[in-house]
Parts: sequence; structure tokens; C-alpha cells
Amino acid sequence: MPPTEPQSAYTAEALYEQGQVADLCLTLADGKSWRLLGRSGPATELRPVERFLAEHPAPAPGEPAPVLPVLLGHGLGHGLAALLDAWPGPVAVADKEAALLALSGPPDPRALHVADPDPMAALKALSRWQMEHGGRPLAPIVLPLYPRLDRAWYGLLQENLAASRKFDFWGRADYPKFTSWPPRVLHLTSDYFLLGEVVRASERLGAPHMFVNIGSKEIARQDFVEKLLAAVVEFKPDFVFTINHLGVDREGVLAGLLEKLRLPLASWFVDNPHLILYLYANLSTPWTAIYTWDTDNVASLRERGFPHVDYLPLAADASRFTPPRSLPERHPWRSRVSFVGNSMIYKVGARMKAGRFPRELLTGYRQVARGFAASDERSVSAFLAAHHPAEHAAFAALDTDERKLCYETMVTWEATRQYRKACVAGILPFAPLIAGDKGWNKTFPGQGRDWRWHKELSYYDELPGFYPLSEVNFNCTSQQMKGAVNQRVFDVPAAGAFVLTDHREQMEELFEPGAEVAFYRDPAEVPELVRHYLDHPAERRRIATAARRRVLAQHTYEHRLETLFRSMKKIYG
Repeated sequence: MPPTEPQSAYTAEALYEQGQVADLCLTLADGKSWRLLGRSGPATELRPVERFLAEHPAPAPGEPAPVLPVLLGHGLGHGLAALLDAWPGPVAVADKEAALLALSGPPDPRALHVADPDPMAALKALSRWQMEHGGRPLAPIVLPLYPRLDRAWYGLLQENLAASRKFDFWGRADYPKFTSWPPRVLHLTSDYFLLGEVVRASERLGAPHMFVNIGSKEIARQDFVEKLLAAVVEFKPDFVFTINHLGVDREGVLAGLLEKLRLPLASWFVDNPHLILYLYANLSTPWTAIYTWDTDNVASLRERGFPHVDYLPLAADASRFTPPRSLPERHPWRSRVSFVGNSMIYKVGARMKAGRFPRELLTGYRQVARGFAASDERSVSAFLAAHHPAEHAAFAALDTDERKLCYETMVTWEATRQYRKACVAGILPFAPLIAGDKGWNKTFPGQGRDWRWHKELSYYDELPGFYPLSEVNFNCTSQQMKGAVNQRVFDVPAAGAFVLTDHREQMEELFEPGAEVAFYRDPAEVPELVRHYLDHPAERRRIATAARRRVLAQHTYEHRLETLFRSMKKIYG
């Protein structure tokens, strides 16, 4: 009779016939002995496999297998060998019996082997394997004797695998997309600053939406993927939306899973996509659509293999950035000229420390950054290859992609630091208020005498009230975007304030130069232009009013999401 309690204490020995292992003998703690195969021999393992194959005819060539079989017990491998020969799809084995596995020969590399003694950990491993293969139902195939060895472990797995089979995730996740308007959007959420605007714009457009939190790390962790799959079945989204590929793992597991689900992913890049995608692979699937704030990136992203790439500039949240009803006469933020931004000093230093670069890359990085800023080249590595062959050789010799990315980012940020210092120096004669990190105190002497410093401001809570308190809001764009305009060009006029910004090629597609946006082309022009606009308040008000009118008409997040929604429906509907 089988034991009534789980058995974990036994010894095992191999029984041989003609020099081959024919069976295993298990001796229990109470002296009783069991045979793994018994009188039936290999047929003991073959019968449950044959029953499975009778219930599940093999799919036609090229078609995915309807279920994912999991053998509960490895035995001597007869059943596994028969299953691998007859079944075209992936196969797994769940077996924690180390003593038996040591005698039964090496595991077959064609199957996934799960042996964790913690049944919940074993289930998670099988779930991860299931997700990697499209979420198809798991089908348990139980070899005799194994449930008697440990009823808790094998019983728990059998129960959960059978439930997976009844649930049929694959069938429930196969539903028609874009059958209503606005579309249903599944947001991958984080604390990233732009997401709040996107969500509020979705609400104002009436788009049904749901959230899956990616957690604290920008990787497709197991718990995140499980939440995503549950949300797909519950909410039935038309597409998944993320910003800067947050939530997408570097190995491409999530992208591959969404492709198998036939569920599109829309990723809106509001930072340089190449500095983000540098470390990613296997992401250029037909089910991923890329939107970039900088039209200069469209061609290069298509060259990386992304079939669906489009330009989608930044915008303003006109519900948050609004003109104040009145301005206080006295306020710490009151200033004739102000600038909000990072000095980039500590950012450059952090990349330098993380990259651990050789001397060849450290001695001339400032000169490289200066040349990169002055060039039309958008890629640091391409700029090195064309103009700094020695540095390019040292860069190419870096042993990891992470270090290469650190160097490209360091040069980009150093170029921004140098450019930003040259631009902001032009407003120093007007005793400006500079809001940012403490690196500004190292950049410019005379803080408290020639200019005022304010700590970094909260984007949501403070900047909407900060901009209207400056007569001239000064702006200079990061060198990660040489043709595009940044967030401030939209937010400042939305708040009813005036901005003086550096010229960008794509600016003229968004605003009418001179009438709706004031700009400088060279840092040397800054003092004269600042003085001009300080002396002509009526002109400032005219430009700010026209710019706000343009923002409300064409450049809110509702406009951007409407464009993205229609684009996604056109591609995938």
C-alpha cells in the first residue's frame, strides 16, 4: 500500500541488466522497498505519455503546440525520450529527487528541468517558462510512484498545472483589438515625471486605461510579467504604452511575449533613444512601434530594424501649466531673468566613475565633447570614428556595452555642460535666479552677489508657479537633442510666461519664429537679446500670448495622444 504521509527519507540503488540500468530500488526508512518501474518495466513511464499524446494530437508543422507538457518525475528517461520524439513543442520535467536523478543518467538538454525543493519556487520557474512560450496551458504528465515520494511537492505542482490547463490563458488573450474608440490602453507605470501628464490626457480623451507597475527597476522582473499577463486577460487592452522603454527588459523577453500575444507596444522616447536602446537586443519586432521626440532619430531607429517609427514631439499639460490669476509683489522666485536646469557637473562625474575608463579616453574627453557639440553628428561613436580615431579605438576596446554606453553618455553630458555654461554665462549681467543642483556654485563664482541660487524645483508642484514670476525664462537645450525642442518651450508659454530659447531646426515646425517664439542662435547673442526683451515688455507679452495660443491649439498631451492613438490603430487595427 502507498504511504499516507510524504516520504523524504530513502536510499536508492541501481539495478542492472546486461550492464545497463534497468530499474531503481528505493529503500524507505521503515525498511520497505519500492521499484521505480516495477514488473512493467519501461511501459510504466510510457503509458502516461501515450495517454497524453492520445488526448493531444501533434499540431501541424509550423503551428504552435496547444499545450506545454510537464513530466512530474524523470524516472529512467523512457517517457521523456518518447515525449521528445513525438511532441514538436517545448517540454519540461519537474523532479526534485536528487538521489534518483544521480542514478538515472544526465538530463536531456532538450527539456527544461526544474528541481527546486521549494514547490512555490518550482512553480515560478515553470510559470516563467510558460510565459516565454506564449502563456499556453501547462499539461501535467504524472509518472507513477513520484506522488508517493512527496505528496505535498508533486501534488501541489499537479494541482496548479491542471488549473493552468483549464484556465487557457492563450485562448483568453486572443481577442480582437481596436474595435472601439478611443482605444483601451495598458500603461506601464513608474515614478517617471512625464507619465502623469499622459495619464491625465488619456482620462480627458476618455480612453479606458489600466496600470501595471514596473516596480523599482527598469527590467521585466517575474512579478511584473505576471501582473502584465493578468491585466491582459482582465482588461483586454488594444495596446501597451510605455515611455523610454521603461519596463522592457534588455533581453527582449517582454517584446517577444507581446509579439506572441499579438499585443502591440507603443514606446514614446522623450530622451535620446540610442542612449537607452544601446543595451537592448531582440526588440525590433513588428509589434513594437517607436515614437520619438526628435525627428532626427527616425531614420537611425529604422536602421536598427524597427519597422514602425514616427515623430512625436513633446507637449504641455495645459491643465497644470496655466497662467496665474495674479502675481505676488514679493516672492523668493521673483526675478527679471531665471534659468532652470542641471549644471551636469555631477552627472558627468558619475558616468566617469561608473565607466572606469582607460587613460586614452579620460585625457581628451572634454575636447571630444567640445567637438561633438559643434558637429552635426548625433552619435558620439560615429563622431569618434570620423574625427578621433585613437579615442575610437580605445572606445571600441571597452569590454562591455555598459561601459561604452557610460562613455557616450559622459561625452554627451559633458558637451551639454560646456554648452550650458557658455549660454548661462550670457545672463549673468542681469543677476539671474538659477534653479538647479549645487554644481552651479562650482560653475560660476559670485553666488549671492552676482546671481542667486535656488535648489532644484519639483516639476509638478513648483515649476508651474515658478515660470510666471520671471520676466525672461532662459532656456538652453541638452546636446542629446540637437534638432528638437525641449519641455520648457511648451511649458513656459502654457503658464502664460515668456521664454528665450536656443534655436533648434524642428522649432519652426511647431512655432512661428519671431511671432510665437524668441530665440538665439549663438551664446554670444544672449546678453543683447535678454536686454532687448527686458526693455520691451509689450513684445514679450505678445510673443507669450501667441505661443500659449499655439500650445493650446496644437501642442497639448491630448493632441499627442490623439496622434499616437490614431497611428497605433492605423498600424495594428
